[in-house]
Amino acid sequence: MTSKVTAKNPIIPLDYPDVDVIRVDDTYYMISTTMYFMPGCEILRSYDLVNWEHATYVYDKLDSTPAQRLEDDLHIYGQGMWAASLRYHNGTFYVVFAANDTRKTYLFTANDVEGPWEKREIEGFYHDASLFFDDDNRTYLVYGNREVWLTELESDLSKPKENGRHQILVSESEADNPNLSYEGAHFYKVNGTYYLFLIRSLPDRWMRVQSCFIANSLDETFSGQDVLVDDRDYCGQGVAQGGVVDTPEGDWYAILFQDSGAVGRMPILVPVEWRDGDFPIFGDDGKIPVHFHTESTHSDYPYEPLVGSDDFKKQYPKYYGLAPKWQFNHEPDLSGFSVNNEEGYVALTTTKVSNQLLQATNTLTQRMQFPNSSAEVTVDATNLNDGDIAGFCALQGAYGFVGITKEGGNYYLVVRSKPLTDLTMQSFTPNNSEEKEWERIPLESPTVTLKIDADFWQMKDIVRFYYQQDGQFTQIGPDHQVAFKLDHFTGCRFGLFCYSTKKEGGSAQFSQFKYNS
Repeated sequence: MTSKVTAKNPIIPLDYPDVDVIRVDDTYYMISTTMYFMPGCEILRSYDLVNWEHATYVYDKLDSTPAQRLEDDLHIYGQGMWAASLRYHNGTFYVVFAANDTRKTYLFTANDVEGPWEKREIEGFYHDASLFFDDDNRTYLVYGNREVWLTELESDLSKPKENGRHQILVSESEADNPNLSYEGAHFYKVNGTYYLFLIRSLPDRWMRVQSCFIANSLDETFSGQDVLVDDRDYCGQGVAQGGVVDTPEGDWYAILFQDSGAVGRMPILVPVEWRDGDFPIFGDDGKIPVHFHTESTHSDYPYEPLVGSDDFKKQYPKYYGLAPKWQFNHEPDLSGFSVNNEEGYVALTTTKVSNQLLQATNTLTQRMQFPNSSAEVTVDATNLNDGDIAGFCALQGAYGFVGITKEGGNYYLVVRSKPLTDLTMQSFTPNNSEEKEWERIPLESPTVTLKIDADFWQMKDIVRFYYQQDGQFTQIGPDHQVAFKLDHFTGCRFGLFCYSTKKEGGSAQFSQFKYNS
């Protein structure tokens, strides 16, 4: 029995970019870029395309390189896994993605979406690849930037097929488009016609658009046009790049993403109508409708929220014993992490000297939520060493935090941040400003409840820091500007952290995390 569900965009007010989506029987699955967060390569589940919950992570860790572990001042900010392709073929789930730090292309397979997942590699590096199984039992990768290629694979998908098909489908020169040219391939065959969906920017200004190229045969030249040029009246931020999927009733939808400032890139659901042998129609003649309905295959299904509060009293069998809403910044060092479910806290112990937040091991994160986000956590810093700092951060390239530091045996509440030096989103240049301390307060007790508020509406992108005193929260430090940039390439996150500037071995406990949505 089905029931109608009202769609309201963004369908997920969180940072889930580069989405791909499939349907297996009555269940939809969506995969998204997780970059340098671990566990990684998250797959979500839905029965109506509007409401989503966590299904699985494809891996706990990837290659465990020194950079993935934040060793020796190395990192993979702005890198890691990008733009995975999710497919289901002959009873097997397939995930393909490239990692920009290792320059490898990974293939994961499983018989069940929850795993176990088998990890392999595909010879070569394929940017934003789309895996495609054709009707004649041939398999291809479609991939690239500016030049979009189709390459046939061996039957075991291990490498390009010797003397197999290898051709350019679409190309665009830098002169024709100095901004973002064609990439983000999603390749399909619908009613006998091949469809290639790509993302690009408008050539004359920065705005993402969805493009489509079609052909009746792989021997034909693909013809194309932009099929969705719409920002939903939101700050000129276009909607593009993602997968299309059909429903059991035969309706079609695309799930794309929209840049939304510092909160990240959020999934947008768009109805799609096919015209035989012609370009599909996205939305209402190219405009995304404000409200529309989908059908649920599981009426009244209770979805688990993707973010939320945690008292740390429940033991989870996977994901380091944590709820799946948590991810570590880079690969964790489990010798410095523990969960006490009986007393309800997470303990972070320093295992190296870090000197700065972005090199701190085991920073534990959750996505912030659009348009406003607020969370609080209690920090017990009793066991810090001199020179340690533990607290609550807004994690991005231009980060900010409120935390407790121990100096000369005394505890202080501090607010520190890295001011923005460049608001240009397309810049890969790291935010190299010096961390600045804005305020410092002596503490009588090393246990304090801290809070962060964030305002992302209309890309305001302001975070504020608070501490609890006499049952009331008091702001400490100035408002802090955050921004989405390619240096980190992710939305701003809440983060629980503890790091050392002098010697390892100090620790802090975090309890009663409250997500105020």
